[in-house]
Amino acid sequence: MLTITDVSKTFNPGTVNEKRALNKVNLTLNEGDFVTVIGGNGAGKSTMLNAIAGVWPVDEGSIVIDGEDVTGLPDYKRAALIGRVFQDPMTGTAATMEIEENLALAARRGKIRGLKWGVTKAEKAVFREKLQILNLGLEDRMTAKVGLLSGGQRQALTLLMATFQKPKLLLLDEHTAALDPKTAEKVLEATERVVQRDNLTTLMVTHNMKDAIAHGNRLIMMNEGKVILDIRGEEKSKLTVEDLLHQFSKVAGEEFVSDKAILG
Repeated sequence: MLTITDVSKTFNPGTVNEKRALNKVNLTLNEGDFVTVIGGNGAGKSTMLNAIAGVWPVDEGSIVIDGEDVTGLPDYKRAALIGRVFQDPMTGTAATMEIEENLALAARRGKIRGLKWGVTKAEKAVFREKLQILNLGLEDRMTAKVGLLSGGQRQALTLLMATFQKPKLLLLDEHTAALDPKTAEKVLEATERVVQRDNLTTLMVTHNMKDAIAHGNRLIMMNEGKVILDIRGEEKSKLTVEDLLHQFSKVAGEEFVSDKAILG
């Protein structure tokens, strides 16, 4: 579903602020893979997601989604293939609109829109069913303004909107980092349910090693713009934070220094 081949990206080349953010990254995701991405600050995690989404052009290499080479496509032309949830809960929803109106926008994404306004009874029934999977009671509050929701509720709604049209690829960029631990856990549980229900191919960047180990069928660790660890299957199911730190130091030749990731 996703193939990244020798992708590199350098910011501010030729200046004192030059930064090699991605260094010949190679990664392949099969359909239905749920891959968690871990690494220290500046490891290249979010930069890789931005490269996939087409936020800016890469310097070299190629990105293929479901057999389509999207390397040269701008972000708006990749939008039909990708669902994305960002770190900030305020991003991704319209605060002054109702829950059902936000979902209506997601439902009509990419479709021809006429002059008719409003949410139909049939759409409301679909929205209610989809909201139930979040297990947050939002199906009983569909006319509430989104701006009145908590950060966790908004983030869960954003997740639902991002996956409404079943994207080829779901990108989650530390989407629970701004939430308190209890709320973050609820959003992660909702994420698992949505991903499993629709068999979504997913890349989830997280700063929390425990979450990276607990979720998904595969874990990759990045360092200095490269993928240095790729753990899956039975090996991942038996993984502990201590094992992960040991493997990192063995491969990278240095200690993992992010307290936020270790203690999260």
